[in-house]
Amino acid sequence: MSGKTKEILEFTLIYNRYKTGVYNYILKMVHDVMLCEDMVQNVFLKFYENYKLLRNKDSAKYWIYTTARNEVYTFFRSKKIRVDQFNVLDSDTIEFDSMESVELDVEREELKSIIMNHLESMALEQREVYLLKEYGGLSYREISKLMNISEDLVKSRLFKTRRKLINHISKLVNEEL
Repeated sequence: MSGKTKEILEFTLIYNRYKTGVYNYILKMVHDVMLCEDMVQNVFLKFYENYKLLRNKDSAKYWIYTTARNEVYTFFRSKKIRVDQFNVLDSDTIEFDSMESVELDVEREELKSIIMNHLESMALEQREVYLLKEYGGLSYREISKLMNISEDLVKSRLFKTRRKLINHISKLVNEEL
């Protein structure tokens, strides 16, 4: 196998591993499917162009999410957009397997919608930590390095965000009862 073929194969494997998480992260930040797709394409194009320069191939995930985050914030700066000005879109779709499955999927989608709507009312720092952890699948250490904050602060923000979401959902459930 030639060096170029090996490089393309490694890139493809990394792309397939992280594309969904990066897509979900960017979409939750910009709330625009077409813009998100362009940004994801830019992230992976930059990754491909710089892949040979990575000394440690294990740092690919960190590099990709750092680039994705930079793309989002570059967009915000260029448009002078505040993050809380957008409506929420969800990248997930419902698959219709059976009535029981449909009911579960609808409940999950409703819960996701409630969570995303409530996340929009939270501070950007809390929302971003939650999205990187839950949708991006990053570890505390990776989020810490990406956001240039301590791991303890990541854990604290994530705990507070989850606590707020739980309290909000509990209130909604109690109101329905």
